[in-house]
Amino acid sequence: MSSFLPEGWRPLRKEDAAQVAEVVAEDERLLGHPGAVSPQDVLGWWRRTDLQANSWAHAEAARLVALGWLELFGGDVIAVGVVRPGAKARCLGVTIVETAELRAHELGASTLRQIAFGPDDAARTLLESRGYREVRRHYEMARRLDGEVPEPLLSADLAIATFRDEEARAFQAAANESFAEEWGFHDLPFDEWWAMRKDDDKTLWFVIRDGDEIAAVARCEAGRGGGYVGMLGVRSPWRRRGLGRALLLHAFREFRRRGFDRASLGVDSENPTGATRLYESVGMHVESEYVTFEKELA
Repeated sequence: MSSFLPEGWRPLRKEDAAQVAEVVAEDERLLGHPGAVSPQDVLGWWRRTDLQANSWAHAEAARLVALGWLELFGGDVIAVGVVRPGAKARCLGVTIVETAELRAHELGASTLRQIAFGPDDAARTLLESRGYREVRRHYEMARRLDGEVPEPLLSADLAIATFRDEEARAFQAAANESFAEEWGFHDLPFDEWWAMRKDDDKTLWFVIRDGDEIAAVARCEAGRGGGYVGMLGVRSPWRRRGLGRALLLHAFREFRRRGFDRASLGVDSENPTGATRLYESVGMHVESEYVTFEKELA
């Protein structure tokens, strides 16, 4: 057994993804969120997690009732934990938080961030009682795709195209430049990033080119009950020219062509480029809210 695991707990495994999705969806629905979580979504969340080393789960009669894991983003260590509705009054949440702190200590982390659903008052009370403070809020925004989506409009010198493997380095560089000022952003060495992304469905990755330059990028995927915009970035020299809106509309049209009836994405509520206003302008609305809490580890 790993040194940080409580008695009766074990590491998560990839084959647990379906059960984890079920637990998260049940908890989301309890708190008024849509609960549109699939096993594929869960596997995507685990891209930055060594499950054997950095996850924990408690099962009863082969049914997961509580679980958590750590995600490593550069120097940031972020913990996620969920307790199945019906098992919340049994101190399992306390065990999840304590386990995350113990493992973060073992990893040498000086701070730990914990993510909770915005409406989860019990999670807030628990975390604040242990010295955490709220540091950020993120939204999940969504829209239905049950009607025609306008065609994107760009000036004649710009063109939307599908990603090509040979421009992978330029694509990552454009994304990194676009997000350089984002709170909590850490870029990855190219080889590490490409190893994590090379098997994605890149027919849902889009670029806007200005001659030989990549001006804007979007990395989309199937997820969260429809089409999901995992990343949308516009490089500084091309901002305020409608490129972000054009990429969103292009993605929505492709989602709809593939039969998706919903589009969603995540955004920092304090995004410095005013992204929430852009997303509202294309018909998206705030559907869910997540809070990041932070604690200095002694």
